[in-house]
Amino acid sequence: MVPPPIEDWRNASSSPTAVAMRQELDRLVQQITDVDQKQKFAQEMDGFYRLFVRFLEQRYRKTKIDWQKIRSPAPEQVIRYRDLPSQSLDESHGLLEKLAVLKLNGGLGTTMGCVGPKSVIEVRDGRTFLDLTVNQIEHLNEASGAHVPLILMNSFNTDDDTKKIVQKYDRHNLQLLTFNQSRYPRIVNDSLMPLPNSPLDNAAGGGWYPPGHGDLFESFVNSGLVDQLLDQGKEYVFISNVDNLGATVDSTILAHMANSGAEFLMEVTDKTKADIKGGTIIDYEGGVRLLEIAQVPGEHVDDFKSIKKFKIFNTNNLWVSLRAIKRVVESGELNLEIITNHKSTDAGQKVIQLETAVGAAIKHFQNAHGINVPRSRFLPVKSTSDLFLITSDLYSLEKGQLCLNPKRMFQTVPLVKLGDDFKKVNNFLARFKSPPHILELDHLTVTGDVTFGAHVVLQGTVIIVANHGCRIDIPSGAILNDKVVSGNLRILDH
Repeated sequence: MVPPPIEDWRNASSSPTAVAMRQELDRLVQQITDVDQKQKFAQEMDGFYRLFVRFLEQRYRKTKIDWQKIRSPAPEQVIRYRDLPSQSLDESHGLLEKLAVLKLNGGLGTTMGCVGPKSVIEVRDGRTFLDLTVNQIEHLNEASGAHVPLILMNSFNTDDDTKKIVQKYDRHNLQLLTFNQSRYPRIVNDSLMPLPNSPLDNAAGGGWYPPGHGDLFESFVNSGLVDQLLDQGKEYVFISNVDNLGATVDSTILAHMANSGAEFLMEVTDKTKADIKGGTIIDYEGGVRLLEIAQVPGEHVDDFKSIKKFKIFNTNNLWVSLRAIKRVVESGELNLEIITNHKSTDAGQKVIQLETAVGAAIKHFQNAHGINVPRSRFLPVKSTSDLFLITSDLYSLEKGQLCLNPKRMFQTVPLVKLGDDFKKVNNFLARFKSPPHILELDHLTVTGDVTFGAHVVLQGTVIIVANHGCRIDIPSGAILNDKVVSGNLRILDH
């Protein structure tokens, strides 16, 4: 069924499509009998409805960002970290007492073949992302004498498992809080109506989805935690992805935030060829904005990916004023750019997910700007290629923080591309007797059925290709320096 046209996009909320959506959402709400659950669910559906109406306006207006209005950010819109006055932990006790740390913990580890929250994947020395995050905050509090709480924003996919897992930290002297982001109904592509018939439909099975981390602000305020933190004397929150082990509390950035009066700081870093899809800060009509690839007109995508034209990208490490979050949510100011994500259900039905990005909120905060930080503050693990790097001798682990090995001649990390045979964590682990030594590695590409013995050394550019039906075993102790290995090489045990 083709959705009816909107004759007047300025009144999209009264269009037949919007009216039908409102009726369907109300029907879903009425199916819940528990009063508290019903109120929370109704709040979520109201949030979804506002997003849907904006989607309709955008769809029928066919609005796109005006490429001609995009300018490189002015010096005051993106400042350099190295130009900030250094601030030590000893000097920062008072400011740290006003800080909370929030980790985005809504993702699953399915991409790497794991079950459950991504934050519980073992990434280093038998410890998980969550273990290392707790270690970081505990060390921060011990070293500074402050009481910085840790907050996890879960999704319906990760909440139950996370609540069980965090019980092991009860013995720790740490305030650990959790809240859930919203769950929104997927939209049937043809009818633009909700896919689920019931709020009890299997959330993970296709009917419902977490609407991206742009939902953080409303969910954070609605949870009551913003008011709770303000009552405790907290003023700032440092937000980052739970899988970014470089995103530690930096007292220099915190001091800059306090001294500059900025309500929102976005950490950016220099773009490499591996970061061509990352969002970037731009000047748009005199204001600072985040530009995501989903907003870019097709004819300008190559320009967006260019590391010459757009030299920085968003790390998703954000510093935000708690009072400002409360203000923009309660005043209804938030108007984040919509990311339309096209998906298919397990049954093959085409659906739409309406999502938003947390960094897009930068335009709503006063004196908001970017800080160009060292690459060491961006160490995400999105794939086993990233896992390969952080488990190697390229990094050492100090009090929950990954530190680049000082013996590495260059401060950049190698470009690593592992093929499909390494995609799942279990397969990845089975193909290495021990992590290779890569202090002098520049580039590694591995495809096909390849295994590595213990204490292999990789230097320069190394390319290993096992063709279909062939297998390559790199023997223990091998040193590969600017080598291309292909064909069939089988090491037999004897």
